[in-house]
Amino acid sequence: MNEQSLIYLDNAATSFPKPDSVYTAMDDYNRNIGAAVGRGAYRKSIELQTSIDQCRKLAARLLGAARPEEVAFTFNGTDSLNTIIHGVLKPGDHVITSDVEHNSVLRPLQTLKDRWGLETTIIPADQAGLVEPMAFREAIRKNTRLIMLNHASNVTGTIQPVNEVGEIAGQAGVLFLVDAAQTAGHLPLDVSQMPVDFLACPGHKGLLGPLGTGLVYLRAELADQVESFRQGGTGTRSEEETQPDSIPEKFESGNHNAPGLIGLRASLEYVLEQGISALRQHEQQLTAQLLEGLQQLPGFLMTGPRAAEERVGVVSLISESAEPQVLASILDENFGIQIRAGLHCAPRIHACIGSKEAGGTLRFSPGPFTTVEQINTTVAAMQEMALSFSG
Repeated sequence: MNEQSLIYLDNAATSFPKPDSVYTAMDDYNRNIGAAVGRGAYRKSIELQTSIDQCRKLAARLLGAARPEEVAFTFNGTDSLNTIIHGVLKPGDHVITSDVEHNSVLRPLQTLKDRWGLETTIIPADQAGLVEPMAFREAIRKNTRLIMLNHASNVTGTIQPVNEVGEIAGQAGVLFLVDAAQTAGHLPLDVSQMPVDFLACPGHKGLLGPLGTGLVYLRAELADQVESFRQGGTGTRSEEETQPDSIPEKFESGNHNAPGLIGLRASLEYVLEQGISALRQHEQQLTAQLLEGLQQLPGFLMTGPRAAEERVGVVSLISESAEPQVLASILDENFGIQIRAGLHCAPRIHACIGSKEAGGTLRFSPGPFTTVEQINTTVAAMQEMALSFSG
């Protein structure tokens, strides 16, 4: 099959294609710069540092951070979440999270539970994958240290009531971490106005940057409450044996992914130039198109909210006739349509939405470069495949 005719609908995993400026910027770094970030006084190194500083400023602008230093670079969304989870929690603490979370939250919590007895409460979701804010209030204990909530599910696309939960956390004096893996670059975010203490996201999804990049926002006044997840060289205060306590250096030990951050700078410029509202409008159009075209397929059940404005660009189906991996292979081999199948690294939500016994879902996730014509082709392919199985 002609590679040019392939339809990529796995943007919830990683965005593709990237803006052309991302490829150009990374190629220029690899061919013409090659230096490490913050490790030299020669011209090329200083030029690189300026670019990385600009990347941080752009990220702070996109997230609404009060100052760039409140944004630390990480290597992916998982790294961002682990930075806070392992940096904040201590023996004797209690954590509240939910059934909609990714393994990037569930597995670190289980590790700490096994290691030293972390106490956890997991809030259930309803059949649409939505949590109830009051359940978080009722779960708070005297030793509750942290509440964590996924801003939007990577399985159903359901947008969660993070502001309501954040208000509850703040009133109780509990720290609040938002996993924005599926909303950064998709929904307007302003951490200066949102009741959040920490926000984590990767650079390679809605921000349209390369793999190996991530961001974590930490309110400056809380930095001393977060221990450094890793320690090592930062290019600053090299004469001291202890980890710097200034931000963001406290959380950025070791060499940065320089080519990745150069690419992320270019992608952030693109996202800001396009505007979140325009990107969201395009995503909602494609999502509504998928919802309309796929909701009546024989042998399939739609998951999540029925309204496009109540979800991000993620549409999942439960198959009543075949394993999702089999169907995804058929779509790839016969129609050139690339989607994700299975549990999507978020196992608990499938019991809530009824897809556990089916082996997960078929997930369609368009991106900024997906076209209306590609969605039409996808809907037609799904209709053809559904008829073949039902007949």
